[in-house]
Order: sequence, then C-alpha cells, then structure tokens
Amino acid sequence: MMATGLTPSVAELAEAAEVSRATAYRYFPTQSALVAAVVDESLGPILEWKSESTDAVSRVDELLLHAFPRMEEYEVQLRAAILVSLQQGAQIRAGKGGNEEPLVRGHRIELLSAAASPLRDKLGEERFQRVLHALSLVYGTEVFLVLKDIWHLEIEEILQTVRWTARAILRHASTDE
Repeated sequence: MMATGLTPSVAELAEAAEVSRATAYRYFPTQSALVAAVVDESLGPILEWKSESTDAVSRVDELLLHAFPRMEEYEVQLRAAILVSLQQGAQIRAGKGGNEEPLVRGHRIELLSAAASPLRDKLGEERFQRVLHALSLVYGTEVFLVLKDIWHLEIEEILQTVRWTARAILRHASTDE
C-alpha cells in the first residue's frame, strides 16, 4: 500500500490484508509502528553497512554510495515516514500528542559515527561531533528529497553533490584549527 503512495492506518492495513483488526494491531499497535516496520525493512541493508577502510573519507563515501540508491528505491516509503513524523511533531507541539509512540526515524547518528570514526581520535570529541553534525546535512532522506524535489536532480547528480559536500566537510575538518 505504501509503495502506491498510501500511508494506511492499521485498520486499513487489516482490511487490505484480509485479517482481523485485532491481528493487525497485535503486529502493529500504532500507525507509527507500522511505518517504522516498513522503513526498517526497506532500509535494512543500509543499517547493516560496514566498511573495512581505515580512511574516513573513503568510509563516508562508501556509506553515501550504499545508502542513496536504496533511498531512491524506497522513496515512497521514506516519504510516508517523514509525513507521519511531521504530523506527530506538529501534534505534539500543539499539545495534542496522543498516547501513540512517536515515530523515530533513522539511524543517522550511528551510521555517520561509524563512517567518520577514523577521525575521532585525531579531532577530539568536540570537533568530531561538529563533523557529525555537518555530515548530517548531507546524509538522509531529507537531503535526498531536497535535491530531488527542489533541484530536480537524478540519483547520479544527487550522489555527486552529497559526495562532493562530504569530502569538503572532511577536508575542512582535517585542516581546521
């Protein structure tokens, strides 16, 4: 259903799957749980990413080359996750957050920390965290969608842009005093 652009409720999912609502709610107690499960399944290979390289630039580059094509493949599901996350955030800020567990998206911190880890000792913790913050601006679904929707870039152009930007960040971090 999500691949067609729909973000179903658990009840809608139950109806489409021809199972009872009770069965569907047993697996997915909330829409957030449903969307999180779909996103985790879609992005599973990204979450399993590992690198043998000892060079941070190579590692970050490998991560970007590994992740962005998968984001493109599962774009509809990622858009659904962002939609649910934004709706929940708005409801919480308006004081109308219900009992539903908020959708927690992504594993950006862990992936970027692993990719940039060879720099940790060289930079010290404060500068290393700043590098991770900066890399967060070039990695993730939001970046993919900005480059695709606003700039109308294709995946190869998106990869060129994020790889160039990540290298610039890492190069600056290595020379910044």
